[in-house]
Amino acid sequence: MSRRPPIPRDPQDKPIIWTVSISRLFDLFRDIMVEYDASADIEPIHLGFEEAAQVLRERLQTERCDAVVAAGSNGAYLKSRLPIPVVIAKASGFDVMQALARARKVSRQIAIVTYQETMPELAEFKATFGFQVEQRTYVTEEDAKSQISELKAMGIQAIVGAGLITDLAEEAGMTGIFMYSAASIRQTFDDAIEISRLTRLEASKGRQQPIGELRARHSINDLRGESIQMQEVRQSIMLYARSPATVLLQGETGTGKELAAQAIHKESARARQAFVAVNCGAIAESLLESELFGYEEGAFTGSRRGGHAGLFEAAHRGSLFLDEIGEMPLNLQTRLLRVLEEREVVRVGGIRPIPVDVRIISATHCDLEQKVRDGRFRADLFYRLAVLRLHLPSLRERPDDLVSLAQWSLKQACAAIGTRAHPNAQNELAHCHFILKQYAWPGNVRELRNVIERLALHLSAAPLQAITPSFLIKLLPELNSASTTNLDKLDTTSSAESSIKTNKSNGDSGRTLDRDLDSDLDYLIKKFNNNREDIARHLGISRTTLWRRLNKKNL
Repeated sequence: MSRRPPIPRDPQDKPIIWTVSISRLFDLFRDIMVEYDASADIEPIHLGFEEAAQVLRERLQTERCDAVVAAGSNGAYLKSRLPIPVVIAKASGFDVMQALARARKVSRQIAIVTYQETMPELAEFKATFGFQVEQRTYVTEEDAKSQISELKAMGIQAIVGAGLITDLAEEAGMTGIFMYSAASIRQTFDDAIEISRLTRLEASKGRQQPIGELRARHSINDLRGESIQMQEVRQSIMLYARSPATVLLQGETGTGKELAAQAIHKESARARQAFVAVNCGAIAESLLESELFGYEEGAFTGSRRGGHAGLFEAAHRGSLFLDEIGEMPLNLQTRLLRVLEEREVVRVGGIRPIPVDVRIISATHCDLEQKVRDGRFRADLFYRLAVLRLHLPSLRERPDDLVSLAQWSLKQACAAIGTRAHPNAQNELAHCHFILKQYAWPGNVRELRNVIERLALHLSAAPLQAITPSFLIKLLPELNSASTTNLDKLDTTSSAESSIKTNKSNGDSGRTLDRDLDSDLDYLIKKFNNNREDIARHLGISRTTLWRRLNKKNL
C-alpha cells in the first residue's frame, strides 16, 4: 500500500509538538499544554523508548511534527533515533532545591538519582548547609533499579528524581519526590516552539537565499529595569556592540539572554544583516551538525538536491546566536572551534571551504568553567567564545525592578488580549510588592511575564476585581509554594531568596507579612478610612492578625 505524501507545511500554521512520556511527567505536560493553545498544537503521547521511537517514526511518514518534547533517559533515547528535533526537559536548580526540601520532610536519609551525570553543584550546597544527600546516576532502567535497591539497603527512605526514578522508588516501598516544576516545563515548551519556528522557516524559504526575515526583533530598550545591575548590563551591551569579538552571555533561565544578544546585534555595525539563533540543546546531535555547517547533495539519505546551506552561511556578515552552548556535543565543539579560527566552513559531505564572516554570540545557564574542569567542554573553545562576557542578573539580584516589571507586563498582557485593567490596577499591584518579593522567581522575567498574563486574563473576566494579596495568592499558586523551599539553614541566604513562612496557627492566608506589611499599614488606613474589616480583607489576613499588627505599631 502506498503512503500518502507528508502534509505540506504552511509557515503560518502553529507549530506541532508531541510530548512523549510514560511517567508522571505525562500529567504535567498535559496540564501545562493548555496554556499554549494559542501558540502551538501540542499532543501528549503516553509511550517511551523503542515503542515510542517506532510509533513516532511511523506517524512521521504521513503526519507533520515540528519537535518532540521528552525528558531524562527517554529523551536521550529518542534524540538519537528520530529525524526531527527532540527538546529535552530539564529540572532547574531551584526545582532540585524544592524537591530536596520535600524529601527532607519525609526523612533525613535522602538521595537524588539523575540520568548519566551527577550534579557537581550539590557538593558545594551540602558543604554550605550541612545537608546530607546521596547522589547516584543511571543509564538504563535496570541500572536505575539496581541503584534504588542499593539505596534502600543503605536506609534511604526518600529519593528525588525524574518520573522513572520516582515510580521505581515507590514500587520499592520508598517515597519518590518528582523534581520537575511547571516553570521548567514552560521553558521547554518555549524552546520547542522556537526551534519549530526555525525548522518551518527553513522548509518554506530554504537557506540558499538571503534570510532577510531573520532580523533581531528586540532592542536594548526591551531589557527593562532601572536597577544598578540593569543599567550596567545596558552599558556593557553598548560597549560590546562596538567590538567584533565573541560574547558569552551567562545567566539563569528567563533572564533575557537572547534579548541581550539581539540588542548587541542591533547596536552593532551588523544591524542591517541577519541575526540567526539556534538552541544547541534542542536539536538532535545528528541534525545539529548539518544545521550549523550545512551539507552537500548526497551527503546522507534524504539530503536535499543541491545541498543545504547551514546557519553559518545564513548568518554571513551578521550575527549567529548559539543558545545553550554548554549542551553542544564535544565532537561539534571541535568543528565550531575550527570555524572560529579559520573563518570558513566545510559542509557535511563536502571538501570545499566556504568563507564566512559571522560574529558569534553564545549563551548558557550552566557553569561552563566547571564543565571545562570536568572535561565536558573544550577549554580552548571556552576561551575563544568568552572574549567578552556578560552576566544577566536574576530577579533575586535586582528586586527593585520587580514591581515596575510586573506593572509593565500587566499593561502588555492586557493589550495582547484587547482589554484594559481598571484604573487602580497598577497601584494595587505596587502595593502587593511584599508578596511578589517574597517569591524566588526561579524562571525570572519569563516566569513573571507568564503569571502576569494569567492575572490579565482573570481581570478581563472580572474587570472590577481588586488586586489584593489574597487574590494574588489564590490566583498564582507559585507565590504560595515558597513556603516549601526552606531547607535547614536556608534562611541564612539573601532576603530576596528566602521563602514566605507559613503560619498555620491563626487560620488566615498562611502568610506572615512582617516588615513589608508594617510599611503599608499607614497607607491602607488612609485608603480604607480606618475600616479594619476592609483592610484585613484587602490583605487577605484575619482581623485578629491585623489587630495584633496595629497594636504593635500603636495605631
